[in-house]
Parts: sequence; structure tokens; C-alpha cells
Amino acid sequence: MLTAVFCWIVIVNAWTVLRFRQDKARAVAGGRRIPEVDLLGLALIGGSPGAFAAPHVLRHKTRKEPFSSRLMLIAAAQVGGGGVLLLF
Repeated sequence: MLTAVFCWIVIVNAWTVLRFRQDKARAVAGGRRIPEVDLLGLALIGGSPGAFAAPHVLRHKTRKEPFSSRLMLIAAAQVGGGGVLLLF
């Protein structure tokens, strides 16, 4: 079970970073962007570390509001939920 969770986290975070990179490339090219709800959805299903790392590595969406606040809220909920799971 732990192996499956680890694999899921690695895959979803890699996918999250890839989507941020694609969004940056589309922004530079003036193309159709990846909706923020899609990027936040990836963070919600486990891609928060990738969603925090990608903007700093790619210099993309570093000061975008309300995107940043929503990402922080998702991460806080995940940390809180993880804390509750550790208690039981």
C-alpha cells in the first residue's frame, strides 16, 4: 500500500510540473493557457509539492492571485488531513 501511495505521489507531482511547464510555454507563445482550475486540481489530488516547486523553478505564476492563495489553502488542508490521519 505504501509503495502505491509513493508511486502515486511521484507520478502526480511529475504531471503537475509538466502541466506548469506547458502553461508557461503556451503563455510565452501567446497560445491557449491551461486553466488554473486544472493546475489547482492537480495540487488537490496530491501534486502540491510539484505545484509549489514548479513556479519557482520555471518562474511562472509566482505572484498570481488568487491562484497562490488557493494553492496555499489546498496545501494547508492536505497537511491538516495528514495530521489527522497520523493521529488514528
